[in-house]
Amino acid sequence: MTNYETVVGLEIHAHLRTESKMFCSCATSPKGKDYESGKKDDPNVRICPICTGQPGTLPVPNKKAIEDTILLGLALGSKIPERFNFERKNYYYPDLPKAYQITSATNPPVVGGGLEIEIGDKAKFIKLDHIHLEEDAGKLTHDKSGEFSLVDLNRAGTPLLEIITQPVLSSGAEAAKFMKNLQSILRTLGISDADMEKGQMRCDANISVRKVGAKELGAKVEVKNINSFKMVSAAIEYESKRQIEALEKGEKIEQQTRGWDANKGKTTTQRSKEFANDYRYFPEPDIPPIVVGKGKEFDPEIINDRLPELPKEKKARLMDEYGLSSHGAQVISANFDLARYFEATLENLPQIAESSEKARKLGKQAASILINEFLGKITELNSVFDSNITPDNFAQLISLLDGDEITGTIAKDLLPKMLKSGKSPSEIIKSEGISKVDDSAVSSIIEKVITDNPAEVERYRAGDNKLFGFFVGQVMRETKGKGDPKAVNELLKRKL
Repeated sequence: MTNYETVVGLEIHAHLRTESKMFCSCATSPKGKDYESGKKDDPNVRICPICTGQPGTLPVPNKKAIEDTILLGLALGSKIPERFNFERKNYYYPDLPKAYQITSATNPPVVGGGLEIEIGDKAKFIKLDHIHLEEDAGKLTHDKSGEFSLVDLNRAGTPLLEIITQPVLSSGAEAAKFMKNLQSILRTLGISDADMEKGQMRCDANISVRKVGAKELGAKVEVKNINSFKMVSAAIEYESKRQIEALEKGEKIEQQTRGWDANKGKTTTQRSKEFANDYRYFPEPDIPPIVVGKGKEFDPEIINDRLPELPKEKKARLMDEYGLSSHGAQVISANFDLARYFEATLENLPQIAESSEKARKLGKQAASILINEFLGKITELNSVFDSNITPDNFAQLISLLDGDEITGTIAKDLLPKMLKSGKSPSEIIKSEGISKVDDSAVSSIIEKVITDNPAEVERYRAGDNKLFGFFVGQVMRETKGKGDPKAVNELLKRKL
């Protein structure tokens, strides 16, 4: 199998965060008390003659959706053409009431650009083909009997971005990483929540394999509607292996559409792949071409003023301002919620303003505990904000550590208690009587360690300085990690 390489192109769909739908004034999400309480709205209530495709209705493009599309293009270094147009993509499906979808796929508003990802210690630039804007279809709920399906058109007409990469990805891990980075940018720009579990971001993966060194792409298999990062990676790896095994047996790969069965961990055949001309694209007669340019209704220079600090820029700032490592800054900056949490923590540490040296020390401490201790304990949560530890309480933990009121070991022990109870570290320390071992107790422990290890003491005093680490380890073990490392080091040197 090492003689083959995998080639992947992604088609990523993301709902735009607009108040109204793409071509009508219907709300894109439920409103009111029921929505605030988490209750879903009833089927087919956020609809009108336009989004249900009634004859004689006229679509009016959503201005904010167009601006948000251009904003994403600017963030990704894409080219913004001076004009684009909407067209009709003709096909029939029960959740598409007009029997065509209004899209901008053949003459898109954003062309080229890309996004850098990091896999291990290597960086790779993933080129985009284009980004186009369209309306989403409705939703089908299939009855378990298989005898009928229910149609809900609340989602029909929701503004939908389709981000198309070039076929330059080579593994499931790269695809998942690209999608995570893209999700972070969408959230940073404030144009999409991009929550895959809620269907706000979906992915189709075009997968082929070829012999290493071959220039032509193999037959493409499209795996549809993958709805989690983990499944994106798993589906690509499975499909790649399936195709390679088939080729090794002398079989031919058929261009087709397949689905991902998460329960079985495999792809399954859905239908033979349609080609673009099956859709009979033609310009939407009810919407004139959209003109983009300086002084026009859609001015890229004005839209560019909305650009916030992007993940790549944030990474550089975190390294410069707080002394974070490249890896640490990358982990934090690439996750929108994690970056917000980290910066909210720092805002609750007023001592950062004392000096740049203090800022770097606290930044490093906060990043280290956040990445190496905190994240591993909340893997089941969608966001760090879903945990019981608020940025204020996390900042208090860092302050206690910085002020030598607790040791690193105590800090690690406090984290799971904070996660479980939602209490501040000070409350837990007070209620459970947690404290550092005082210096007098540390001094007694050092005396005992020196007495118990006379041979090592003699070797150290004879010049074997490497043994100092041995003594530190012995003392910290006796204190169960509750001794102040600084005090331990100073007292040990004096006693030895």
